[in-house]
Amino acid sequence: MLAPSQLGYLHLKRAVDLLVCLAFAPLLIPVGMLIALAVRISTGGSPIFIQQRTGMHGRRFKMYKFRSMVHNAEELKSVYAHLNVLPAPDFKIPNDPRITPLGRILRKTSLDELPQLINVVRGEMTLVGPRPTSFAASTYDLWHTARLEIPPGITGLWQIKGRGEIDFDERLRLDIEYIETMSPATDAKILVGTLTSVLARKGM
Repeated sequence: MLAPSQLGYLHLKRAVDLLVCLAFAPLLIPVGMLIALAVRISTGGSPIFIQQRTGMHGRRFKMYKFRSMVHNAEELKSVYAHLNVLPAPDFKIPNDPRITPLGRILRKTSLDELPQLINVVRGEMTLVGPRPTSFAASTYDLWHTARLEIPPGITGLWQIKGRGEIDFDERLRLDIEYIETMSPATDAKILVGTLTSVLARKGM
């Protein structure tokens, strides 16, 4: 259960999210259109990948990303399952062969995450918070559900402390640490740390 001060901060976060999206829209919309065109030309089909993710209070929502994989990536998941390096329910393949050449660039720069600003505007996500999982809350252990008390984020504490190298339980501990200490200063530190990680070309 969140403390009254934490609930109050969630309202502040929502206002900041909308202000940031509005302020950067003139820059990010043209960039997004160019990326969408590049994906469409290079691989054909829709440039947007839509996936069901688990949000606040376990509600499922459609999360948007620029498509960085081949069209039949989900069908190929079982083919490459033996290459998975993380325990279930996570799934991660180093140098995943399903990722397209352009997709590798988008992932390396985190530009594939840009459409998630739509989710932020819609109130399904926030700029900083626990990353939403593709697996449903019904697969969570009871202590995992603590991460569902706040909206999921585009970036979070684990992305600057571990990126893709840590398992779900460790990410959950970082999520709880974030929830217990979230503040404007913490969010600013995470956003700067995420940008630094991207510029340092970490996390692939």
